[in-house]
Amino acid sequence: MERSGSVSHGVSGHRFSALTLTWGMTSNENESSAWQLLVPLTDLVTPMAVRVAATLRLADLMAGGVEQVDDLARRSGADADALGRMLRHLTVHGVFAEPSPGRFTLNEIGDLLRSDHPAGMRMMFDLDEFGGRMDLAFTELMHTVRTGRPAWEAAFGTPFWDYLAANPAVATSFDATMAASTRTGAAATYDWSGVRHVVDVGGGVGALLAEVLRANAGIRGTLVDLPDTVARGRRFLAERGLDGRCEFAGQSFFDPLPTGGDVYLLVAVLHDWDDEQATAILRRCADAAGRTGRVVIVESHGTAGDDPGMFAEMSLRMLVLAGGRERGVEDYRALVAAAGLAATDVATTSSGLVVIDCQAA
Repeated sequence: MERSGSVSHGVSGHRFSALTLTWGMTSNENESSAWQLLVPLTDLVTPMAVRVAATLRLADLMAGGVEQVDDLARRSGADADALGRMLRHLTVHGVFAEPSPGRFTLNEIGDLLRSDHPAGMRMMFDLDEFGGRMDLAFTELMHTVRTGRPAWEAAFGTPFWDYLAANPAVATSFDATMAASTRTGAAATYDWSGVRHVVDVGGGVGALLAEVLRANAGIRGTLVDLPDTVARGRRFLAERGLDGRCEFAGQSFFDPLPTGGDVYLLVAVLHDWDDEQATAILRRCADAAGRTGRVVIVESHGTAGDDPGMFAEMSLRMLVLAGGRERGVEDYRALVAAAGLAATDVATTSSGLVVIDCQAA
């Protein structure tokens, strides 16, 4: 087959340029312009190669002095020829360097994929961890767009939360990702004066609760999440010497919640769910809080201070993963009202978060 700029269809005579585009060659100026415009939006080769490099921990190996492709392949359990082709592609795109044939080293971008890099990016791209699995779900985006249902179900054969329950390693990775969320800082700096007992609803392993307890010696906490997650949370808080100030409720937050809390905290929970389910969660919190307790919501919002591009991407991600959505401040006000609550204070942050303080209407 000749790389002549097009492929002729023997029946209809139509000329196709798909293979020309694949090779980065064009038969006319219009195709060249289209290629330059679309490739940055459509290339899957480089993003997947970066994720494979992260999964194989190639940056860690290079940082440890393993640089020859044969050695990298042996240490990472890869095929040397295939690995060399992938690394050469990444080198052309500025990830890693090849100072001599078959020898690959770190550069500024490749260094970001080290497991011990403070940016923590490697885990987000690892195909065996939550971040990489989340991205793979987008291979079934067509399913979501056609049906309105999460792509995760089509990609992995089961709904998101059921998948986490059946795959403890990915669930642990998910917990770690949530613990590193920027929303944690916003809730930890909330005015906790007068609060004696906070109930962290859907609190994961208790990373946020730990921050609150450390900063407020007089507060006790209750961690509410599914049983396996709470078991991990019990260990997490025990390692920090805080389990003696905590109670643990391994349950769904769609069931009646423990009563007696002064504040029921929902951090990055409601965006996982559609409006009907989010309202149901808020009602459970309202029932448990009663007339005197408060419900505090911390989420991203689509108005002042937020990045519109990030907001749009996250809203699509939440739908693809679990059927949820990002919301604006007024959307959250509507959910609060539907749950029989009244928003007594709404504060937004420069980082694009909204903190909504609610009490019984």
